[in-house]
Amino acid sequence: MADWLDPELTTIALCWRLDRRDGVALGFTAHDRDLAIGGLIYRAAPGMLPSSISLSDGFEVDTLDISGALSNDAIRGEDLAEGRWDGARVRLFAVDWTNPAGEALLLARGELGDVAVRDGQFTAELRGPTALLEQPVVEHTSPECRAELGDRRCRVDMAGRRRWAPVQEVADAVTLRVAGGGGANAYGYGRLRWIDGPNAGLTSQILASTGDWLTLREAPPGAMAPSILVEISEGCDKSLATCAGRFANAANFRGEPYLPGNDILTRYPGA
Repeated sequence: MADWLDPELTTIALCWRLDRRDGVALGFTAHDRDLAIGGLIYRAAPGMLPSSISLSDGFEVDTLDISGALSNDAIRGEDLAEGRWDGARVRLFAVDWTNPAGEALLLARGELGDVAVRDGQFTAELRGPTALLEQPVVEHTSPECRAELGDRRCRVDMAGRRRWAPVQEVADAVTLRVAGGGGANAYGYGRLRWIDGPNAGLTSQILASTGDWLTLREAPPGAMAPSILVEISEGCDKSLATCAGRFANAANFRGEPYLPGNDILTRYPGA
């Protein structure tokens, strides 16, 4: 146990480190002034408080809530609504504010879960590592492939199937044209990552592509405009025919296209 917890007059400061999936890292502290810890400035946010922390030594799921005020330059309501904080890694720890570079006491860690915004305040659920035990261990069978194009199970080489291009024209909220499009629906079911502009750091799903034109599954939170740089990746409809014919990758197909479904229960002799 840290020695600085023993004195009758303690100098404890709670700190949070939040790491978003796009690489942005922010630090906050419940102390009344900023603290420098591990090369990151933990900004004073006295109104940012955790709920009671309950940690178990069994298999119960450890969760807690963090609440605080929305600000214009740190955690913005727009960023929460756009999903920029979804799945962010969080560490909650305590330090001696007279020696913040000294020993830290880890209180909780995990990922941000459900986030609610109301009356200028946000409340976020921190899901601990044991929350992974709630997820299914065995995959369900499916006629479609359960791998993602280019991942470690699919193994398709994405070299030449992913490229950067500027937006050349915007037709509507979900349709845009980029330079040098591929063949027929080459980017259908693929991904578009916004490199700059209002949506920088976000990823949109591509529904279909025709030549240079891309149709997104849903409109991005921010406005689209010509000259914005994007990264587009080819997609796969997850069918065995596409896997074998287009990617020559049937050996790594992660589905069961010939496994009978529930409709076999309705069959009868002679049907």
